[in-house]
Amino acid sequence: MSITRKWSAKQQRTLEILIRLKQLYPEATCTLDYQTPVQLLVATILSAQCTDERVNQVTPELFKQFPDATALANADLEVLENLVRSTGFYRNKAKNIQGACRRIVEKFNGKVPKRMEELLELPGVARKTANVVLAHAYGIHQGVTVDTHVKRLTQRLGLTEHKDPIRIERDLMRLLPEADWENWSIRLIYHGRAICQARKPECDACILADLCPSAAPRK
Repeated sequence: MSITRKWSAKQQRTLEILIRLKQLYPEATCTLDYQTPVQLLVATILSAQCTDERVNQVTPELFKQFPDATALANADLEVLENLVRSTGFYRNKAKNIQGACRRIVEKFNGKVPKRMEELLELPGVARKTANVVLAHAYGIHQGVTVDTHVKRLTQRLGLTEHKDPIRIERDLMRLLPEADWENWSIRLIYHGRAICQARKPECDACILADLCPSAAPRK
């Protein structure tokens, strides 16, 4: 099979996976609680190595005390650390949150920028965080969010041979319609939590098993 035909077949398989994921998880929404773009940015930074559920327990008090970029930029760092302590890596997260908000205030008039290259200037912000903010705060799709679930499932499904998140993202951007870049990630995350878990994937219960080269044989 030629490289072109092989890639076309992979695209068709990816689209069928997407269709099934949409049927299984019709509501693909961001599970972080926020009211403004800067609150989404902060919540996404906090979600690194932490569950969204835990972040949502922390942010109400955090945003009550520091509701916007200016307040966060001027906050006492020790107070910030204590407020986000339970999310893990709290010192680094608090430092990045404050650094990002200072940059937002100083360079972007207190508003979270809408361009990928400008978001990547902010401390603590890589492509994963930037993609989440652009997609859910502004409805702008500039890439595919690749977290640990997306990385693991994309590799298991045979949609990429890469391990680097940026190369995985590039493959997925070629395989998926642009409008589905972000909701693909959310649905894959849902599936990774519910069925395709890291240690013991439930292949017998998976609606993608016939499309997955890594699936265990049916019993």
